[in-house]
Amino acid sequence: MKRPTNEEHIAYYGKYVNLVPEGDLLLQLSRQMEETVQMLSGLTEEQENYRYAPGKWSVKEVLGHLIDTERIMSYRLLRIARGDQTPLAGYDDEAYVAEGEFSSRRMSELLDEYKAVRQSTIAMFKGVPARAWERTGVANNSHCSARALAYIIAGHELHHGILLKDRYQIG
Repeated sequence: MKRPTNEEHIAYYGKYVNLVPEGDLLLQLSRQMEETVQMLSGLTEEQENYRYAPGKWSVKEVLGHLIDTERIMSYRLLRIARGDQTPLAGYDDEAYVAEGEFSSRRMSELLDEYKAVRQSTIAMFKGVPARAWERTGVANNSHCSARALAYIIAGHELHHGILLKDRYQIG
């Protein structure tokens, strides 16, 4: 799959797309899953609930956010890849994290859910016909392609992985 052009997504998502290295995206998503699981496995309870500043998400909440966002972006990708031109609503990630109550769950449960979501994403990507990757639609009042959404999923996790290393001192 070719990297999406800047015309396939709004400028905001460029920060995610640009983080994704060249190469096989499916292989990168699989490796990313392994790296994320390794980074977040074996943390102490204190590390899992750490917030680098007041009002910021805990490590568990970051993982919950990754899970929710991947589900939403994958759903958007599926709808667009299948040619559905119905405009798709946005979502409030802060509200999703607050309602997800991720801090009350065990990290092992969150990691199992994360792996299931990522494996589902990879399986779906394998079934998207080549011509469908270039299809476009509207999500959150913005034009995007199925291909851009695939890169956004990968880049979004890379973005949060950098934050976990830099601000949470994990990994």
